[in-house]
Amino acid sequence: MTDRAWPAAPVIYQIYPRSFRDTTGNGIGDLRGIIEKLHHAADLGADAVWLSPFYPSPWNDGGYDVSDHMSVHPALGTMQDFDNLVTCAGDLGLRILIDQVFNHTSIEAPWFKRSIAGDEKYSDYYVWADPKPDGTQPNNWLSQFGPPAWTWNHVRRQYYFHNFTSKQPSLNLRNTDVQEELKTIMQFWRDRGVDGFRIDAVTSLLFDPSLKDNPVADPKVQEQVSGDNFVPYTYQDHSFDLLPGDGIDFVTNLRDWAGDDAFLIGEVTSGNQSIELAERLATDGRMSAAYATDLPEAGATADAYADVLTRAKDAGRIGWWLSSHDQPRHAGKAGDGTSHDAKFLALMLATAPGPVLIYQGEELGLTQPALAKSAVTDPLDLLYWPDGPGREGARVPIPWEEGGERAFTTGTPWLPMDWPEDVSVAVQHIDANSVLRFYRAAFAFRRDRMGKLKLKDWSRDDDVIHLTYGSAKVILNFGMEDIAVETAPDFASATADGALPARAAGVWLS
Repeated sequence: MTDRAWPAAPVIYQIYPRSFRDTTGNGIGDLRGIIEKLHHAADLGADAVWLSPFYPSPWNDGGYDVSDHMSVHPALGTMQDFDNLVTCAGDLGLRILIDQVFNHTSIEAPWFKRSIAGDEKYSDYYVWADPKPDGTQPNNWLSQFGPPAWTWNHVRRQYYFHNFTSKQPSLNLRNTDVQEELKTIMQFWRDRGVDGFRIDAVTSLLFDPSLKDNPVADPKVQEQVSGDNFVPYTYQDHSFDLLPGDGIDFVTNLRDWAGDDAFLIGEVTSGNQSIELAERLATDGRMSAAYATDLPEAGATADAYADVLTRAKDAGRIGWWLSSHDQPRHAGKAGDGTSHDAKFLALMLATAPGPVLIYQGEELGLTQPALAKSAVTDPLDLLYWPDGPGREGARVPIPWEEGGERAFTTGTPWLPMDWPEDVSVAVQHIDANSVLRFYRAAFAFRRDRMGKLKLKDWSRDDDVIHLTYGSAKVILNFGMEDIAVETAPDFASATADGALPARAAGVWLS
C-alpha cells in the first residue's frame, strides 16, 4: 500500500495473471511471474496495476467464478507471493487494485453448497425463486450470455438466478449476512496492502425484487445493450434485472467497506444508459470512477468518442479503455493492425480526460490471434463459435522475447502463442520507433507535460475531435484524410509538418 494520494486521472495497467509470466513451467502465469516483470508496468508510466482474479476457482469463466475470495489459487502461488507482490509494487511506486467479483460466486463455493443443502445461515445467501405453477422459470430474464438466467436445482426444487453462466449463481446482496461477508473480504485485502478495487459487473449487483418481466427492447435500446446483437440478451430492455431503485445507493456500502482512500472503479455492462449510470455510480461517497463498454464495442470511432463526451457531464469520472480480458484486442478491431494506427489509438487514450485502463500487451500493438476451437475454454466464445466476441484470444500470453514460447514459460502455455516475429517486449524495447516505446513516451508526456486533465471544452468537425485542457489542446483525427494545422504539435502519434495525417493525434501545449 502506498501513502501517496491517487492522481485524479490515474493510468491503470491490467494484468491477467494466467497470461503474464509463468515461473514454474506449468504453462500458467503466476504471482511470482508478475513480480519478475512488474517493472514493465512501471516503465509504461502506470500509476497502478489491476490484477484480474487470482483466487481459487474452477476457471469455468476465466477466474471470474470465484470459490474463495480470501485465498490464492494454488496454481498461481501463495499468500506470501501476494504479499511480496504488494511490497514490490510499493518499491516501484505502483498501487495495487484487485478484482472484486461480488455479483456471484462459483457453484463450487462452500456458501452455495451450504445454501443448496438447506443450512439455515446460508439458505438466503443466493437468489432463489419458486417456479411458476407449470414448472417454468419465474420470469423472462436472460443471462448476459443469452441463455435463460434461471437454472433449476432439484434438491431445493427452486430456480437460482445467474447473470452470467449457470456455474455462477448470483449472490443475494440484500442479505445483511452476505453484506458482512463482503465487508470482511474487502477489509481483509485492504489489511494486506491493497490500494483499491475494480468492481466486476457493478450494474448487475442488484435487481428489482418484484421479479417483473423485462420489456422488449426497441431498436435503439437493442443497439445500446452490451453484446453482439445476435445475442438474445440484447432483445430486452433491462429495466428490472440491472441496478433498479436502491441499486445505485448500494454502492455506498462498497465505499464504506473499502475506506475513503481506496480507489474504486466499476464495470458498467448495461449498455442502455451506460454512461449515465457510470456517472451516477462515480460520485463522492460511491465510486472513484466507472467505465462502460460503449467505446471499445463501437470500435473507437469519432461517433463513439463524441457520444461519450456528449452524454457525460464529467468525463473525468469515466474510465477510458479499448482492450481487456473480455474484449478482442483493439489494434485489429478499432485499428488496421499497423503501428501507425496503434500509436494513434495510444495517444487517444493518453490524452483522455479520465482514468485510463491499459490491458497487458496492447502496448506491443498486438492484434487478435486466431485460436482453434479445440484450444478455447471461454464459455461465451464457445457458445457462439466462431462468431463469439473473441475473449479467449485476448488472453493469449504476451511475448517477452523471441523464439520458443516467447519467455512466457519453459513449458507448454495454456493457450497457443502464435505471435508474429518481432512483436516481443525485448525487440520493441530496443526499437526507437516501436509501439512499446511510443506508449512509454505518450504516457510520460501525459504525466509530465499535460498538467491537470480537466476537460474545459471539446468540439467535433466530422471525424476530427478537438479537446481543450487548461494547458493543452488535442486534435484526434479519426478520419482517412490529412488535416491542415497551423503549427507543429508538441507531441504527436505521427510526423505532423503542416498537416496532421489521417488516423493520427497531436497535442499542442499552451
